[in-house]
Amino acid sequence: MKHEFFEKNSMVLLVGILIVVSIGGLIEIAPLFFLGSTIEKVQGMRPYSPLELAGRDIYIREGCYNCHSQMIRSLRDEVERYGHYSLAAESMYDHPFQWGSKRTGPDLARVGGKYSDAWHVDHMKAPREVVPASVMPGYPFLATRQVDANDIADRMGALKLAGVPYNDEMIEKAKVDLIAQTQPDSKEAKGVLERYPKAQVRKFDGNPEGPATEMDALIAYLQMLGTLVDFTKFDAAGPNLR
Repeated sequence: MKHEFFEKNSMVLLVGILIVVSIGGLIEIAPLFFLGSTIEKVQGMRPYSPLELAGRDIYIREGCYNCHSQMIRSLRDEVERYGHYSLAAESMYDHPFQWGSKRTGPDLARVGGKYSDAWHVDHMKAPREVVPASVMPGYPFLATRQVDANDIADRMGALKLAGVPYNDEMIEKAKVDLIAQTQPDSKEAKGVLERYPKAQVRKFDGNPEGPATEMDALIAYLQMLGTLVDFTKFDAAGPNLR
């Protein structure tokens, strides 16, 4: 038998395995060095607005990712329940990504626009008043805690270093934009929409007279999830690329 020599000499077999694995690895990995990006850009995707980014940080701080995923797989039951399967481009600006590893609660990748702001406020304050079977803890303090905008520019600057395409103007006006997104009648609100297309500008926590709260930020983040890509025009073959 031609392979008898390898079976009787373990060191030779080990060297042979290493050579074969190395060749296979090079064939798979080498082409990646010649690609500018392994993620195709999709029309509509943009970095988070300052308020959305603050909301995402609160989402992470409170451990929401422990019970909610943001990854819809391309399986029939997933797509029928949650919507279009998740695209790699949808999390290209996430550091870290929020794909999650389990679902105690539903997937949130397409939760944007599914419920009203009032529903989210009630759900955050007293989850079982809205969903009787929920095991989620309440977060009523978010409605009274003013969102911290002092370091939002620094956070955006750090993300820029990681590759998120924030420009100097976005970082310079980060604090103003964060507050302006909760003040639709302010003159600064127009600038938010110019810098962050499809951003939703309103008072999300239901208290139009109050300051921007952590509830505003978290709901702003949730309400934009899955809304940036127009899936009625999306074509995986390529026309959606820019």
